[in-house]
Amino acid sequence: MTRGDLTDDEWALVQRYLPLGERGPIPDLRRQFNAVMWNFRVGGPWRDLPAEYGSWSTVYDRFRSWAVAGVLQNLMEAMIGEAAARGQADLDLVSVDSTTARAHHHAAGMALDPVLLQELEKAAEEERVCPVNGSGTNPVVTECAGWQGDLGVPRKS
Repeated sequence: MTRGDLTDDEWALVQRYLPLGERGPIPDLRRQFNAVMWNFRVGGPWRDLPAEYGSWSTVYDRFRSWAVAGVLQNLMEAMIGEAAARGQADLDLVSVDSTTARAHHHAAGMALDPVLLQELEKAAEEERVCPVNGSGTNPVVTECAGWQGDLGVPRKS
């Protein structure tokens, strides 16, 4: 057992929520589960899975079948329920990844002052007409009508 692998008590909690194989029990199920947990913890490519966990492709295939079948979601919900029943879960501490948070459909647009909107549209049109030379962090805007220097700042009239 390596650092981060499940203890016998932890495995006893987890094992009952994992499905059997198509032909009966999977002999190295614990090792495969520990391998999936290793990948969650480390966040590395599957091909970098340590050899002690077995073939990376076998572990990945097991992970994909669990993910598609909803096994990992059910396991997470069951573990939260178990911890809450024992008084070991603080459900006040919740983190939401902003990349998956959905906004109300009214939040999709932004109200702009009509004058500001007109200026932004004009600037966008001028940018299409006046290409930026160079690339990277310091592009150079060539002298174009309404623009000055390399900053791309509108001229004051």
